[in-house]
Amino acid sequence: MKQFIAFVKKEFFHIWRDKKTTFILLGMPVVQIVIFGFALTNEVKNAKIAVLDNAKDAAASSLITQIDASRYFEVSQHLVSYREIETAFRQGQIKMAVVLPLHFEEDLQRYNKAQVQLIADASDPNFANTVTNYASAIIMDYQRRITNNRKLPYTINAEVRMLYNPQMKGAYNFVPGVMAMVLLLVCTMMTAITIVREKETGTMEVILVSPMKPQLVVFAKAVPYLLLSVINIASILLLSVFVLEVPINGNIFLLVGESILFTLVSLSLGLLISSAAGSQQTAMFISLIGLFLPTVMLSGFMFPIENMPLPLRIISNIVPAKWYYIIVRSVMIKGVGLKDVWQETLILSGMMIFFLTVAVKRFKIRLA
Repeated sequence: MKQFIAFVKKEFFHIWRDKKTTFILLGMPVVQIVIFGFALTNEVKNAKIAVLDNAKDAAASSLITQIDASRYFEVSQHLVSYREIETAFRQGQIKMAVVLPLHFEEDLQRYNKAQVQLIADASDPNFANTVTNYASAIIMDYQRRITNNRKLPYTINAEVRMLYNPQMKGAYNFVPGVMAMVLLLVCTMMTAITIVREKETGTMEVILVSPMKPQLVVFAKAVPYLLLSVINIASILLLSVFVLEVPINGNIFLLVGESILFTLVSLSLGLLISSAAGSQQTAMFISLIGLFLPTVMLSGFMFPIENMPLPLRIISNIVPAKWYYIIVRSVMIKGVGLKDVWQETLILSGMMIFFLTVAVKRFKIRLA
């Protein structure tokens, strides 16, 4: 029995000395329960909306106040013309627009009915359905509140219009998300094991004595995967257009260029992991487990980032897939140009430079 207890203690000491194993056993459950508990929800919270109030009367103001007072919506813009709605959607500033017609209160008083238009961004059909349903429920509640005990109740009809995806096809949201997930995971995972594999197989010594500079060695590792990724980008776009019937409304050269930029970010991140990891298993674990959950949970592909607590929204900004997902959905589905996605492009470019610089620097250290 003493020998058994001694072996148990020894195993505990081994686990405790191995910080990575300790984190997996104790830290990962905490991280997962926090992410799954707060991120995995389709409930709408504080979705930013715009209001076009053409009536500017008491009834219209009361309805806008009731919508803004709910925990589901936040009126972030008051528009003055119908043309501004499209601009706000293309820039990704709002999720829904509420349009109140002229003589809203007069129509209620004279005809006992009025019209309200709800315009949603259906590039994410599930979220668009949710926000319009929530808004319709608030309008119905407002209608019941102002009716009181009238013999002829007021009727407010909510006309729903879905922008960019009137058929409400799930593929319009699925394709950009899958592109981000496939390119990030495949490119990062494949390049993450390259330098580590050279070291484990003993061929690193050959590279050390070669006249090639360390920077060129790192770049040479990434070139084959970059070419393969271009093939993946082409196949995904072809399948999306001809099989899933998802149109490319924007400039295809801009879309391909942004995809290649995201591929370079993924390759740079993989090279950074490869230069830091001590074994192929470690590199594979970091690239697969460490990137899969953030890509799925914090990119906005599966669950709206707006619904998450502030700490998770801040963390999502360091997930490259978030910015690429925004770019693909904007260019491919909404048909915007570079002037509307330049900020996301600049962020991805900065990430690529940072990851590649650190990877090359760490590789030089290993050569010393």
